[in-house]
Amino acid sequence: MRYGLIGSSGRMGKEIIETFKGHDLVLEVSDTGIFRHGEPEIIIDFSNREALKTAIEMAYQFGAGIVTGTTALNQSDIADLRRLAEKVPVVQSFNFSTGINLLRMILKEYSSLLEEFEAEIIEVHHSAKKDAPSGTAIMLKESVGRDLPIHSVRTGGIPGDHRVFFANEGEVIEISHRVISRKVFAIGALKAAMFCAERENGFYSYEEVVRWMQKR
Repeated sequence: MRYGLIGSSGRMGKEIIETFKGHDLVLEVSDTGIFRHGEPEIIIDFSNREALKTAIEMAYQFGAGIVTGTTALNQSDIADLRRLAEKVPVVQSFNFSTGINLLRMILKEYSSLLEEFEAEIIEVHHSAKKDAPSGTAIMLKESVGRDLPIHSVRTGGIPGDHRVFFANEGEVIEISHRVISRKVFAIGALKAAMFCAERENGFYSYEEVVRWMQKR
């Protein structure tokens, strides 16, 4: 598979390059410039919102699918990705770990049984993360299906820690997920790229990738 990488010099970029060994990196976009020695079949973007426009332009230019885990996107950005998805396959998620997406499935299935419980989310990330609350915390809130407080902590080098609490006067249910290595996101990106390779177009979530992997 020939792939392009937006943000190749960043921490996630380096992790993706390591995980994608055996595939051909033919396009790199970083702070130092654009380097191309082939036409990518898929664009991987784990950079920042400002670079998303470049990723979309590259996808149009080469007719390449796109896998994006960039956070802090607004509705206009999502609309741009949905328009692109009319031409090529697009996988968009704020979290590419299998565990978080399984957690989302659990919350969608069972949160309605806990309507009488108070609910809150605590999310903890490294001190360099700019957006708060995290995109993942927002996704978890949507999976619960009601308005609830999100508490954000930025400290140290924590890749990602999310906890959903349901509580009443007599008991507490805590559902949690902790990332211990960014490699999990790179592995998820590779699975999403393989998923895209079997599709001509469409807008997909990583949850759909997880279900696809289960059927393989």
